[in-house]
Parts: sequence; structure tokens; C-alpha cells
Amino acid sequence: QVQLVESGGGLVQPGGSLRLSCKVSRFTMNYYGIGWFRQVPGKEREGVACITRAGGGLYYGDSVKDRFTLSRDIDKNTVYLQMNSLKPEDTGVYYCGGKRQILSDSSTTWCASAEIYDWGQGTQVTVSS
Repeated sequence: QVQLVESGGGLVQPGGSLRLSCKVSRFTMNYYGIGWFRQVPGKEREGVACITRAGGGLYYGDSVKDRFTLSRDIDKNTVYLQMNSLKPEDTGVYYCGGKRQILSDSSTTWCASAEIYDWGQGTQVTVSS
């Protein structure tokens, strides 16, 4: 069963940091690439950072490179997004999403296009002074 539950959002000042957590089922961790996506009103959901099922592929959106870091703890069935040097334009609802992948698939194109069919409920991140 696919399960993804986000937590860790909140209000932070520009330049601050937040860490988001995505708790997934064991099934999801074993068979899915997992990523973080964000959406703001009036815009399409965009890929922020993703990791492939086997862990060999990582994707970061251009706007978050060198500021955000994705990691996962397989034992805890959790994927994290460490967000540093936050900017007001990082504001949005952050979703955790899963993409079913075969083990040998290292592609991350699904992340950039947000080609995802399994989503968490989302967590709000607001960057404002």
C-alpha cells in the first residue's frame, strides 16, 4: 500500500531553515522513487528534489540547488528535505510524491515534470518577515 505523510512545514523568516519529513510505508520505500514538489496558487506543481528507488539518481530544481538537500533514512521509512537560506519565493504547499520504478531505473525526468500519481496531503511552508 502506498502511503506518504508530510510534516515539518511552518512559518520561517527569509534566510532561515526548515526540515520537512515524508514518512512512507515500507512498500513505498521499497518500490518507489520519492520526491518533494511544491505548488503555489495559480501555478502548476513543480518538482523540487527527488531520489530514485535505488538511490542512484538525484534531482534538484534549478531554483533550490545549493540550498536544499534531500536525504532518506531507509530504516525509518522517511525522506527528508533540508531547506536552508529560504526565500519568500519558496513559499508554497510542499507535497511528497511517489513514482513506481523498476530497480534499475535511474531516471529522474518524472521529478521535473511532476509525473506523479501518488501524493501526500501536503504541508504549508511560508517564508516571510
